[in-house]
Amino acid sequence: MGLDYETAVGLEVHAELCTKTKIFCGCQNAFGAQPNTLCCPVCMGLPGALPVLNRQAVDDAIRMGHALCCSINRVSRLDRKNYFYPDLPKAYQITQRDVPLCEHGSVQILVDGVVRRIGITRIQLEEDAGKLMYDDSADGILADYNRCGVPLIEIVSEPDLRSAKEAKIFLETITGILLTLGISDAKMQEGSIRADVNVSIRPCGGQELGTRTEMKNIGSFGAVYRAIEYEARRQMAVVRGGGVIEQQTRRWNDAKGKSCVMRTKEDAQDYRFFPDPDLPALEVSKAHVQALKHTIPELPVAKALRYIREYGLCAADALLLASGKERSAFFDSCAEHKRCDPISIVHWMLGDIAKILNERRMEITDTALTSENLTEMIALIECGRLSGTAAKGVLESIMERDVAPKKLVEEMGLAQISDPETLLKIVNGVLSQNSKAVADYQCGKTNAIGFLVGQCMKASKGKGNPTLLREMIVSALKQPKKPDQKAPVAK
Repeated sequence: MGLDYETAVGLEVHAELCTKTKIFCGCQNAFGAQPNTLCCPVCMGLPGALPVLNRQAVDDAIRMGHALCCSINRVSRLDRKNYFYPDLPKAYQITQRDVPLCEHGSVQILVDGVVRRIGITRIQLEEDAGKLMYDDSADGILADYNRCGVPLIEIVSEPDLRSAKEAKIFLETITGILLTLGISDAKMQEGSIRADVNVSIRPCGGQELGTRTEMKNIGSFGAVYRAIEYEARRQMAVVRGGGVIEQQTRRWNDAKGKSCVMRTKEDAQDYRFFPDPDLPALEVSKAHVQALKHTIPELPVAKALRYIREYGLCAADALLLASGKERSAFFDSCAEHKRCDPISIVHWMLGDIAKILNERRMEITDTALTSENLTEMIALIECGRLSGTAAKGVLESIMERDVAPKKLVEEMGLAQISDPETLLKIVNGVLSQNSKAVADYQCGKTNAIGFLVGQCMKASKGKGNPTLLREMIVSALKQPKKPDQKAPVAK
């Protein structure tokens, strides 16, 4: 961001847990219901209503703690955070302050193929607030309290992130872990995951962080990136101009690309924290904590590093492959067959298959594609029996119905032509009909080869072996031209 200053970023990630019911009551935990239809006296904070802690929410938080290498506090406490805002009907939020469920952890992120370890301060359980809606047809602001009491985990990082790019990668990594564990749907567009961003600057090489500012409830990875870039630039401009950074909570306006002050200095004492008198201390047995640890699967970054190590994938492809639960499971199944080059599998999965899935808005598990059929198709390409061009048609068919690629190749007449005599006839015909491309090549325009190979593939109806065709064309074009010869002839 600047030659004389560096940025320090800490994130507070709020992730809604996908439990069946809310954290302290039996109301359904669901998105999209009619406003104020999933409420009860407990989540509305009516007098006399008593909360009961959701066991599944506790287990989910502990599993996330294990995934982020945290220490799990077997005895923790639930506190009241007091503040008045229209989306909080009982005027306090049940959260954890002094003794959170998980603390002192870390997570690995991959930045340009290099592993960075980011500290995790704490993971705490808490309840979500309601949602305020601005509607031009209504006189004032509308409040929907369906979200009140939805279980959250707040994941607080150390200020170890040094750029907007690293912060975005951190968020993507946390999201991948949540999805891998199956404890949150992590849908930013539905508010399932949101981030508070703390930004400060310090002189390069300095030890002490500057005064931080916080931006609340940013709802997309891109917006987090832009907010950090803006705020770091703003702080540097203030300091270079002789000013002083004030501790503030700011509101990020992504449409305008700038932030504005919401309120100035805000500390813990402003919220009058105290232990919730309606909820006893949360105690979890050592055996239960250990049992939950054994349920943690291989996580995305560890999986990506394994793909790089075992299959020689580039870091970007490995991380993209590992970040999707269904996608990585499908690749692992393909690799187990050992029929074809793993890099070819990745090429098809992240290329043509991903394009089809995006167009149809489907997951790979929604199709008829099996690891057996995909690896068989790639093996046919690698042994020269099927061209890459013809394979695209085979791929669409095996994604729609479970049928062996060998059978499809026979039915559709797609077997690749590798017979030298047949290919020689095609090459000679194309060279005689494309004298301009031949002349271009002989004048040094080597990209004419690609055009000629394409014409040969067209003439063979996509069945010609492109490698052999290219070799034959190059060989023919290198032959000295005879005085009465109109075009080179392949032999």
